Amino acid sequence: MQSLSSRPRVLSHTNRGRQTMRQPIQSFNPFSSAAAAADDYSDDNSNKSSPKSSSFKSSLKKKSPIIVTEKAAERIKELLSSPNGKDALGIRLGVKRRGCNGLSYTLNYAMDRQSNEDEVTAHDIIVFIEPMALFSVIGTVMDYDVTDMSSEFTFVNPNSKGECGCGESFNV
Repeated sequence: MQSLSSRPRVLSHTNRGRQTMRQPIQSFNPFSSAAAAADDYSDDNSNKSSPKSSSFKSSLKKKSPIIVTEKAAERIKELLSSPNGKDALGIRLGVKRRGCNGLSYTLNYAMDRQSNEDEVTAHDIIVFIEPMALFSVIGTVMDYDVTDMSSEFTFVNPNSKGECGCGESFNV
């Protein structure tokens, strides 16, 4: 045990004006202890070539911000194979302020990759999500419906607090 004189001292003031002695606060990193615990938990049959310095964060799998159904992916493939979309990498999903309820979805051809966009790869297509739209579309299911009256992409958004009667706009 260290003696009191060898410990670093920090003076702090309380709200009564007294000075008290306290120890400095050490930093806490929850990921370093979890990574160390994961390294300690490995068994003898594990792969010896894997580095022990891998971090806990890198082992976490990133969840997709949207879900694209097979019907939507098939329609996107059709659009990308058309003359207008032949040079496109995928489609870009965004939201725009318009409509009677505040926000509306936008779909455009993505001719290039933007560094700040999220990419969702599903059913061999790529959907780029604009950064301003990410908050509004997390958890959304993108589908394609064909009815007697229309054929359109539909979005089932768990974040939506309300939609207009025609379904063109929503609010979060």
